Amino acid sequence: MFIRVSDDKKEAVLIALNCETDFVAKNEEFQGLGKLIAETAFTAKPSDKQALLLEKAGAVTLGEKITELVGKMGEKLEVTEFVHMKGEVVVPYIHSGSKLGVLVSLKGVNGKDVTEAGKDVGMQIAAMNPVALDEKSVDQSVIEKELEIAKAQILAEGKPANMIDKIAQGKLQKFYKDNTLVHQPFVKDSSKTVAQYLDSVSKGLAVAEFKRIVIG
Repeated sequence: MFIRVSDDKKEAVLIALNCETDFVAKNEEFQGLGKLIAETAFTAKPSDKQALLLEKAGAVTLGEKITELVGKMGEKLEVTEFVHMKGEVVVPYIHSGSKLGVLVSLKGVNGKDVTEAGKDVGMQIAAMNPVALDEKSVDQSVIEKELEIAKAQILAEGKPANMIDKIAQGKLQKFYKDNTLVHQPFVKDSSKTVAQYLDSVSKGLAVAEFKRIVIG
């Protein structure tokens, strides 16, 4: 994982550059290439991963740079994901081993230094892998699948047919609590939800968006 954050912390990019061995991952040239890709992505602001690989790094494109190093290292190298995020404050979190990265955009910052809170939320996202920010952000197909599973379980338990929809909705609410970021118990203090934790740091502080990337 490679990151580039603006000096004012309002913008960041996160790059997942994959290789096959830890030996190559620690190689100086590989590390240099990752930093170059992140810097180019930050400066050029390409629309997607394909556009990023077409950006020039000197006389050649980033895609050609990667191909050159593949020939030198003898193993596959690939940019698997690329995220560009803006916000009031964008905080990166890289999990140990650099195989998992998170970007968190915070709102309601009110000029305060919320870096530590952003990193705490990044750790939460890394550990708990929420499916969405809140219930409004959950994809409709996921909701339909969860309701289908819930109804099948309720039927198997022999509950009355006229109670199925009500019980299924209750199970869906439990799904939101366990799997959406703002409703999850905060990993450092389970007496609070993530939303409550942020509000305790600074009144009105909240997550605007997040992105979690895993290599492998």
